[in-house]
Amino acid sequence: MKPGVRALGIAESYRAERSTLSAAVVRADRVVDGLSFTSCTVGGTDATDAVGSLVDRTLREDVRYVFLGAVAPAWYNVLDISTIHQRADRPVVAVTFEASDGLETGIREAFSGDELEERLALYRSLPPRREVSVGERPDETVYVRAVGLESSETADVVRAFTPEGGRPEPLRVARLAARAGDAYRRDLEG
Repeated sequence: MKPGVRALGIAESYRAERSTLSAAVVRADRVVDGLSFTSCTVGGTDATDAVGSLVDRTLREDVRYVFLGAVAPAWYNVLDISTIHQRADRPVVAVTFEASDGLETGIREAFSGDELEERLALYRSLPPRREVSVGERPDETVYVRAVGLESSETADVVRAFTPEGGRPEPLRVARLAARAGDAYRRDLEG
C-alpha cells in the first residue's frame, strides 16, 4: 500500500454517562492528518448516529477506509456497520483486540425487553468476526468484521495500517485523542 493512503479511525473513551468518540485521519505512513470529536450515551442507542456525524465532519475524498475500534462502544451501544458503510461510501472495518465468545451473553445480562431485542437484532446483523494476524507475536492478533471488502483484502488493509504493536495506527491515534478529550471534558465538568 502506498504511504499516502489514508484511513479514518474512530475510537472511544468513557468513564461517565457520555462516551467521548474521536475520529483520526491517519496515513499508512503514520502521519496524522486530522481529528474530530463527538459523544454518545453510555448504554444508549445513539452510537451509530454519533459515528455518522464524525464521518460527515472528517471523511474526505482521499480517505479510503474507515476503522472502528469497537462494535458496541459505550456499554453495548451497538453500531450498525452497514449504515456507517453506506454513509461513508467506503469500506468499514471494525477491529477488536481480544478473543471472545461474543457479546450476546453480556447484552442479555444488561438489558431486557425492547432494549434487549433491539441490541440483539443489531448485533446479530453484524458480519462475522475473523482473526487476522498483524505481527509475529501471539498478542499481535486482531479480530475484524468488515463491510465493503473481501476477506483477503481486509487482512491486507489491516496489516498495512498496523506497522507495530498490534493496533492499527488510525485506531491507536483515535483512542489517544478520545482519552485526552474525555479527560478534558471531565476537567471542565469539575
